[in-house]
Amino acid sequence: MSLYYLSLGSNIGDREKYLRSAIDAIAALPKTIVVSVSSFYETAAWGKTDQDDFLNLCMVAQSDLCPQTFLAGTQQIEKSLDRVRHEHWGPRTLDIDILMIDDQIIDEERLKVPHPYMTERAFVLKPLAEIAQSAIHPQTNQTIQYLLDQTDSGDVVWLKSYIHK
Repeated sequence: MSLYYLSLGSNIGDREKYLRSAIDAIAALPKTIVVSVSSFYETAAWGKTDQDDFLNLCMVAQSDLCPQTFLAGTQQIEKSLDRVRHEHWGPRTLDIDILMIDDQIIDEERLKVPHPYMTERAFVLKPLAEIAQSAIHPQTNQTIQYLLDQTDSGDVVWLKSYIHK
C-alpha cells in the first residue's frame, strides 16, 4: 500500500460540504483508507487572485491503487462534485491535488509527483504539516515542517478542526 498525500480546496458554493463529500468519496475508492485529515484553513486564491477565498485542507490516504488509477479516481470525484475546468487556476467547487506518494517521483504529462508547486504554497504546507510534519519531500529531502518554516504562512487562517460527521 502507498501513502497518498492530498490537498483539497474549494471556493464556490458550500465549500465545507464539497470538501467533506470529497473526503467521503476518496474513502470509498477501492482499496483505499483515509488515514488522517487536517483542519480547515481559509486562504486567498493563489495564481489567479481575483476570486473568492478558498477553504483548504490536506489528507493522507493509504491505497493499493496505482498512481494513475488513483488520479483518475480523484478526477472523477471532482467531476461528480460539479468541477468544471473553464480556466487555469479559476474558481472551482473542488480541487484535489496529489502532493506526494510515499517517496516516489513521477513526471508524466498528466501526473507530476511531488506536486511541482507544493513547496511554494503555504495553503498546502500548513495543513499538511499539521498531519504529516515529518514526511520527507522526495526531491528536497526536507521535512514538510522545514518547508513550511521557510514559507510565509501568515495569510493561511485556521478555521476549525475536521470532525467526521
